[in-house]
This record gives sequence, structure tokens and C-alpha cells, in this order.
Amino acid sequence: GIFTALYSWNSYLKDKNTVLIANLAGSSLETYIEGAKLLSKSDVDMVELNISCPNVKEGGVAFGVSCESTYNITKEVRKHCTKPLIVKLSPNVTDIASIAKSAEDAGADAISLINTLLGMQIDTKTRKPILKNNVGGLSGPAVFPVALRMVWQVANAVKIPVIGMGGVSSANDALQMIMAGATAVQVGTSMFSDPYSPVKIVEGIKDFLEKENIDDINKLIKTVEIW
Repeated sequence: GIFTALYSWNSYLKDKNTVLIANLAGSSLETYIEGAKLLSKSDVDMVELNISCPNVKEGGVAFGVSCESTYNITKEVRKHCTKPLIVKLSPNVTDIASIAKSAEDAGADAISLINTLLGMQIDTKTRKPILKNNVGGLSGPAVFPVALRMVWQVANAVKIPVIGMGGVSSANDALQMIMAGATAVQVGTSMFSDPYSPVKIVEGIKDFLEKENIDDINKLIKTVEIW
């Protein structure tokens, strides 16, 4: 099933000398632990613990909405995960920096953010939400300023690496993430409209570095000058 496909893709991507990150989601602590054990036996390079998923056993509350739940699930998964562990955070919280610190304290090797924001649309003819779940994840360029702000806050709160994402669709977006403190950037939604988006972003970053006479992109990390 899913792990047969995973191993097949692993083989293909490894031949391309690609670092492979597996995103681990779950509906309960037990499923997260089971997934961590299975992925630890695979040849993926890192595991991204997605704690924005609903915790079915706790009434649908997302794991990553409090410092306590974030700490607990990260600590438990850390016990069973032999790969570098990235914890992916939800933006649907009041204090993202404190939650990131909780993940760091529990043993996370890196933080990635943001996951989607909760959104909603209503069909005015039926007067019902368009989505059967009533609300859903909002991604794309509209969430970029929120994502950038949260990446900046987290990068200034933790000592471990931060991976920025959320509406990144251009080299300029990626550069802003890096200047805010991200050591790596993920691209998602823009690939649906342009599969070559990541390639264009990388080329755009290279052009920027050349024009600015910067020989190492690491020199740009966390360089935003706050007023």
C-alpha cells in the first residue's frame, strides 16, 4: 500500500541524490508513533511531524494548538524516531513562538511552518458551506504575510533551524523567508499552477545573489533589520 509506494519513490529519488523528507500525519498518538517507527526503518532522510492534524480521541482538537500538547506528542514521537525530526506547526494559535519553543524543548531537530490557515466559504444559494467539513485549509499567496511574520517570530525564539513555507511563489518570497530567519524554504500551492515554480525560484535566488555579490546564501539568513 502506501509504504510500498514510499519505498518505490525513495529508490527513484535517491538515484537523483535528493534529500527525502517524509511528512508524518496521524489521528492519534498511537498512529503517530507507529508511523515514526515505520519511517525510521525506511531510507528517508528526515521526518516532518505534522501536528496540525485532528486528534480524534480528543474530540477533534489539533495536537499543535497548545504548548502542552505540542511538547507531549513531540517527546513521545522523538522516543521512536531515529531520523532527524522536524515539527510542522499550525498557524491557528495565539502564540506560535511559545509552541515552537515547546517542540524544541521536547527534542525537535527543526521547526517548519506554517500549515494552512482555517478558512470558510458559503454557497449563497444553498446557504451552506461549500466544504462538507464546513471549514478547510487556506493556502497560497494570501497567507504569505502571515507565514512570514510567524517564521520571523519563531526564528527569534528557538535555536534550532526553521523551515519557512506558506504562499511562497517567487524568488522574492523565498528570499524574504530566508531574511526573516528560515534556513530552508518549502514550496507547495504554486506548483499546482506551475510545476516548474521551485526551479524558477532557485534560479531567481541565484540571480539575486549574483547581482548583490553574495557568495553564500547563508549570509542572508536572519538579516532583516527591524525598525
